[in-house]
Amino acid sequence: MSETTAAVAAPTASVAAPAAAPSGGRRVALDTARVVLALFFGFSAVAKIMAHESAVQSFDRMGWGSGAMYTIGGLETAGAVALLVPLLAGVAAMALAGLLAGASIVQLTLLDPPNAVMPALLIAVVVLIARDRKDRTAELAALLRGLTAARRGGQ
Repeated sequence: MSETTAAVAAPTASVAAPAAAPSGGRRVALDTARVVLALFFGFSAVAKIMAHESAVQSFDRMGWGSGAMYTIGGLETAGAVALLVPLLAGVAAMALAGLLAGASIVQLTLLDPPNAVMPALLIAVVVLIARDRKDRTAELAALLRGLTAARRGGQ
């Protein structure tokens, strides 16, 4: 696609009619889920970043160092904040689905298998959020493509 075609195509993509918007009740439920999950991941992150005894013990049981604990805490913090930003919520939900899949596998293999159910259930919720926010994710991708094209054009 030429630069001229890209410049013409980008604006029309942003004015395309949105997919069927969720009903009022569904919208409220998904927005509530985003806030609750942001709080959940935020509290979980604080325990890791502040090296709470429970987090340290869990990472010791897995045989992982404090670096992994702080890294996962940082990822949870970024995901929690991004869930609250409408343009980033879909991408955050997809990333958190990966983090939750990892948590479920760790619970199954290294910690307490019955506890693998909770992250698996939360995956379903973040997938619903990601699906609901797919238009905003496409908007973010178009914005990033535009910025990348502008940087290439300015060099």
